[in-house]
Amino acid sequence: MRAVVQDRYGPPEVLHIEEVPKPVPGQGEVLIRVHASTVSQTDAHVRRANLFWRLFLGWRRPRHRTLGIDLAGIVEAVGPEVNEFKVGDEVFGMVGWRSGAHAEYVVLPEGGSITRKPATLTFEEAGSICDGAMQALATLRKGHTGAGSRVVIYGASGSLGTAAVQIAKHLGAHVTGVTSTKNMELVRSLGADDVIDYTREALHERGPVYDVIIDAVGKYAFFWGRHALKPGGRYVETDFGPHKLDTVAWWLLSRWIGGKHLAFGAGVRSKRDVELMRDLVESGAYRPVVDRVFPMDQVVEAHRHVEGWHKVGNVVLTI
Repeated sequence: MRAVVQDRYGPPEVLHIEEVPKPVPGQGEVLIRVHASTVSQTDAHVRRANLFWRLFLGWRRPRHRTLGIDLAGIVEAVGPEVNEFKVGDEVFGMVGWRSGAHAEYVVLPEGGSITRKPATLTFEEAGSICDGAMQALATLRKGHTGAGSRVVIYGASGSLGTAAVQIAKHLGAHVTGVTSTKNMELVRSLGADDVIDYTREALHERGPVYDVIIDAVGKYAFFWGRHALKPGGRYVETDFGPHKLDTVAWWLLSRWIGGKHLAFGAGVRSKRDVELMRDLVESGAYRPVVDRVFPMDQVVEAHRHVEGWHKVGNVVLTI
């Protein structure tokens, strides 16, 4: 089968397509023919791998050669004792930590982070959901977001941001999205009650009126955001971004002084949460946002587009 692989860390050009062995499902596993995946900021981080990432991924070279977290495809074969899925089922979800979805086939446990694809979605739409949505769920939970919460999504037009706006509205929160001028209407269409154009207005100038601020892009900072939080409010960070040292210092300080808290949110791979996203799609409470679709042969171009930080929603790779 064909797969996108890398043998060293570096720029998008380290990626290439190679013939690799096709996996075989074992007991309790399913073989999925992948039709679509995403190229995410997580993929870009892993591909170039700074010192922090290399502690987990392999110091000199990647332990696992193929990237890709999200997937949508069709079950092609099942191993013994598989009961939930059958050959021909259309599914979507996330791969395990050692599997990469930028390949024609993946093998996953039946109990892994996969479920049946909503019939109303294309493979490209379904394959764009999970990475951003899992991160959005994690940050909203860290922020204790619920009915009546006043929550800000800073970077509301990205993968995490477009998911967080919709899920926060489903939870009953009052949502303020922060984005650029050109993406304001998109964020409103996702359900945001209020939208701030960060090129014209600074969030912190509104004063302490919010319960939760989620920095969905790692470009804002607790130093500024704390001025917009109510006493006892929570600022949830997703990436160290350009303010690494300040962020760590404020995280330590906010644990003991000030009454406003800095926390970190990172998505987990959960079958229950994938099923939740399926239910939200089927109820009309959630729609995936796809920026551009690239064929697998253009994976280098897809990574360049993601690294430009101008994508809206998700960049999809068709396999």
